[in-house]
Amino acid sequence: MTLMHKFLGAAATVALSAGVAMAEPGLIIDLGGKFDKSFNESAYTGAQRWVEETGGDYMETELQSEAQREQTMRRMAERGANPVVVLGFANASTLEKVAPDYPETNFTIVDSVVDQPNVQSIVFSEHEGSYLVGMLAGMASDTGTVSFVGGMDVPLIRKFACGYVQGVKAVDPEIEVIQNMTGTTPSAWNDPVKGGELTRAQISQGSDVVYAAAGGTGVGVLQTAADEGIYSIGVDSNQNYLHPGSVLTSMVKRVDNAVYDAFQSAAEGKFETGVQVLDLESEGVAYAVDEHNEALITDEMSAAVEEAKQKIISGEIEVHDYTATDSCPVE
Repeated sequence: MTLMHKFLGAAATVALSAGVAMAEPGLIIDLGGKFDKSFNESAYTGAQRWVEETGGDYMETELQSEAQREQTMRRMAERGANPVVVLGFANASTLEKVAPDYPETNFTIVDSVVDQPNVQSIVFSEHEGSYLVGMLAGMASDTGTVSFVGGMDVPLIRKFACGYVQGVKAVDPEIEVIQNMTGTTPSAWNDPVKGGELTRAQISQGSDVVYAAAGGTGVGVLQTAADEGIYSIGVDSNQNYLHPGSVLTSMVKRVDNAVYDAFQSAAEGKFETGVQVLDLESEGVAYAVDEHNEALITDEMSAAVEEAKQKIISGEIEVHDYTATDSCPVE
């Protein structure tokens, strides 16, 4: 082999390895907007944290309509993004179809399970975190009535609601829990006006604590609760700061960690497909206490919830998962 051939071979090897190393991850922000102060924003925050800590870069697209799901996913894969991270259960059927067409591309879906060899599925034990904030709602209520506002009426959101009801009833089986969903289409994730209307109706029925699991719609729920002088409970991101002294707590779902870990594991060559469940034990879900709400959480409330948390982790308390049976044992 001539010196020139050796040089070209080495250059090709370097170029090839550089090409592998330079593959950027991609993030597809779901409907409802990047700055929904909830689910999508948590994902964006995780991606930004990865950029700040590693100096890496990533591709990003924000969905504007249902019709864009497949085209956006394919375009991201064809641009060379790896892994491609998609957010929300609504992407599951599309990813089932798209993933096999790009076997060299890894995908991560947050909030659903897609059984393909190149897909990492990340799901959360939302029912466990919702149980804990339900306990806090039950202990904070003076009227004996609390409520729940969901976004789109789907099993995942009923999983939040069912966990919440179980936590409330663990405090006092006599407490009434009013439940309303915002709608049956994706627009239900981004309708703060409707969220506010539902909250006012619940307040008129006696609710003095409302839990919102509704994406951007929840911003209207929390605003109305603050305006009307009742407590609210935020979701996904820590929303305590939005109305200090009014937001009792937030059921934090670490979508940010899921995105960060997908990006970082790929960068390190340690990306693993299959299903990952982020639960209370792994701190995938939690209730938030900070300077904005610590005055609202008494020592008694904290002790009760921490005890329940440990019992859930140990298996002594089993919180029913709505999605396992499409039903809730308590209403």
